[in-house]
Amino acid sequence: MGTIAVHEFITLDGVIDEPSWTFEFQFDPKMGGTIAGVMGACKAILLGRRTYEMFAPAWSTRTAADDPGAPFMNDTPKYVVASTPTSVEWSNSTFLGPYNADAIRGLKKRVDGGIYVSGSGTLVRALLADRLLDELHLFVFPLALGRGQRLFADGVDKTRFELSASTVYDNGVLYLNYRAA
Repeated sequence: MGTIAVHEFITLDGVIDEPSWTFEFQFDPKMGGTIAGVMGACKAILLGRRTYEMFAPAWSTRTAADDPGAPFMNDTPKYVVASTPTSVEWSNSTFLGPYNADAIRGLKKRVDGGIYVSGSGTLVRALLADRLLDELHLFVFPLALGRGQRLFADGVDKTRFELSASTVYDNGVLYLNYRAA
């Protein structure tokens, strides 16, 4: 049975959208190693529509020489959750339709290994609400933005997590790996 592992770049005040703010911080190669470790345990990718539409053109032309994550992003089966039909022409992509907790449970049953989610804030909040998320891999940047889409929306039900790993990188980013309790 598959497990869902979410990777997010997040600010101190919980903002996850439009992560262009990460460019202010030099990317620590050790962060890439951590992300590669998360990806390496995964056999599928699950994305919301907006993230898919950003990732498809950005990743589909990259090679391993451009970015070591390119083979994973391009060769791994991808599942897209979207309310409106979207073109899923990126290699190995399947349109799942609107968010449906039972469809996600079915995907978890079919995938033998991890299911990687990056970005996809609306999808991640739904997975959290339905308790379908197994791991949170948060890269916390030492920055507060004061506005923007947050990982946890106001009114979210109380949810407990267990810290399973943490690392501080030279650029001041803190990595926190939480498992659903």
